[in-house]
Amino acid sequence: MGAGHGSYEPADRTVISVEPSKAMLAQRLAGSSPAIQAVAEHLPLADEAGEAALAVLTVHHWNDWRAGIDELCRVAPLRVVVHFDPDHHDRQWLIRDYVPEIGDLDARRDSFQEVVDRLEAEISVLPLSRDFRDGVIGAFWCRPHAYLDPQVRSHMSGFAQIDPSVVDAAMLRLADDLESGVWARRNADLAHSQSFDAGFRLLVSDGR
Repeated sequence: MGAGHGSYEPADRTVISVEPSKAMLAQRLAGSSPAIQAVAEHLPLADEAGEAALAVLTVHHWNDWRAGIDELCRVAPLRVVVHFDPDHHDRQWLIRDYVPEIGDLDARRDSFQEVVDRLEAEISVLPLSRDFRDGVIGAFWCRPHAYLDPQVRSHMSGFAQIDPSVVDAAMLRLADDLESGVWARRNADLAHSQSFDAGFRLLVSDGR
């Protein structure tokens, strides 16, 4: 659900991809699974149409997350959701020190615990390694210069949802702090860390 261009889809099983955006559907990778244009809240699938339903960092984009969760539970007995806990997500240095406006967006969204409770899910922490390759907003926790690149930021929905002038001012502050050494001193504890908890969580709900 919210399949995008197909980067999270398993290659070793039959997959039906659901994506609401025509623009994202047009970008699907060659050889990707068949995709249908639909929203999570109204899945054009029969009850228990699949063995598992997968939703990766998409719940916070749904207009009615409760309806979307209910649909996941309807179409598959096993539900696997990657979501984030704002209590941890918004403490990362990028949001805390430079773009707290992204945290303000998170505060107006669904409660993480409500999502967990509705799924009746087990929770696992998904830490990010030093060389984490996915371009989520916390991916470059130990490579701060990457955030100065507009192309890198363009793949992070949080940046796209706040005023560009706010982003520009924040990146100027980050650039100054990197050059002066302020960032390194403020985040010295990250220098030898092998992983970082940016608040991402794996939620598994098995109704079988």
